[in-house]
Amino acid sequence: MEQLAEQTRKKKLKERTWTHEVSGLLADIHPPLIEGGRVGDARTQARLAGKAVATKISEYWRKARSEAPGPIMLLDMFSGCGGMSTGFRAANALGPIFDIRGAVDIDPVANQSYATNHGVEPLCEDLAALARSPKKLNDFLARTGFGSAQANVLIGCAPCQGFSSHRNDEGESDTRNSLFVDFARIASKIGPDAIVVENVPELLTERYWPYVAKARQILEKAGYYVHVNVHNMAEFGVPQERFRALMLAMKRPFEAPRGFLSRTEFLTVRNAISDLPPVGAGQKIPSDAMHFSAGHKQSTIETIRAVPKDGGNRPDHVGPACLQRAKQKSGKAAYEDVYGRLAWDKPAITITAYARNPASGRFVHPEQDRGLTVREAALLQSFPRDYVIGGGLDERFRQIGNAVPPAFSAFLAMHIVGELIGQPLSPEKFDKGIVAPVGASFSRMIPSLKNKKKKESESDAICA
Repeated sequence: MEQLAEQTRKKKLKERTWTHEVSGLLADIHPPLIEGGRVGDARTQARLAGKAVATKISEYWRKARSEAPGPIMLLDMFSGCGGMSTGFRAANALGPIFDIRGAVDIDPVANQSYATNHGVEPLCEDLAALARSPKKLNDFLARTGFGSAQANVLIGCAPCQGFSSHRNDEGESDTRNSLFVDFARIASKIGPDAIVVENVPELLTERYWPYVAKARQILEKAGYYVHVNVHNMAEFGVPQERFRALMLAMKRPFEAPRGFLSRTEFLTVRNAISDLPPVGAGQKIPSDAMHFSAGHKQSTIETIRAVPKDGGNRPDHVGPACLQRAKQKSGKAAYEDVYGRLAWDKPAITITAYARNPASGRFVHPEQDRGLTVREAALLQSFPRDYVIGGGLDERFRQIGNAVPPAFSAFLAMHIVGELIGQPLSPEKFDKGIVAPVGASFSRMIPSLKNKKKKESESDAICA
């Protein structure tokens, strides 16, 4: 009994040591603020630090790459080219906080990009295989050492392809086919202090809600508090309007993350890419191997030239015959974003895996007559300016479009730090977020979400 008490005492002492170290470095960066007559707590300091990293991701990333790892172990599943890990690692520019212990992804091209930037070779494995093989999972954890620290964070972004529309005999969604649920099963077995899952907001619609409900059930049964919500990445310093679903789980009640930029403060296309040198379609420049776009057919370039600069739409009489047929069929202009230009002083639209193609949406440079370059897409996704993404043109755009924006993950990383070192909430104050499907389609909700945020910003301004 005395031996157990001594072990418990030593564990608490170690925990107190790392939390005090991290609290100390945050206080050095952001001395306690006086807010409404009270001193800002650890949460406040962590979020201020997160905001700084998110809005200057390239600067912090460069410094962090030479910094030593910290006491919080990090494991990245569905790691892709490293978007989520990049934000967490960039936080190390503040001081030693996170230690990337390992990564898992089934895509060998993305794994190479991850290894190039992070110096960690991801395990090339199907997560479903890890979920169904305790030996494989335990061997991987033993190699990484993940879980042996006083604080451990598991992050992941299960791909949309993992969702299955197959039905079982009862006519319900077969959650066994979902990588989203597999991730929850693995997380519950590992038992980290915090679990982060990012995905497309369609996950919260009626069709896919059974996966969310099942994952939440698994984690809550394992003793976690689980919050689910949708966030606009532009509110977190990403120069792009991109709505994403986030599931955050911790072993104690916590405050949910909230964006820190109002619509009038959003970073823009100009902020992200205006200082890049001009380049023609398909041309490459020696100074940056990623600053090149697809080589377009002459007919595509002629279509682009007809689009007004700085946010213009394709004139409805211009473009491929298929667009003209669509117009005749509907009796009005169709697919108005196709071949559209980005606007300098607005965030970009959502950068997808197909952003290389001007025929796939508003993916044309504001002034130059071409589609986006790889570097431009990466910067609009908030990757640091010297981040290297390998593979062919299509593979590079796919990695960028599927990634978690590093600016968002940087703020999220520090938000989690604040929750780990701050005083826990009382259970009755914990907010579960979204607890039922949002409807048949998420896209219909976007206008109302934007309007709601606008009203919140106006209210904050009035009350300020």
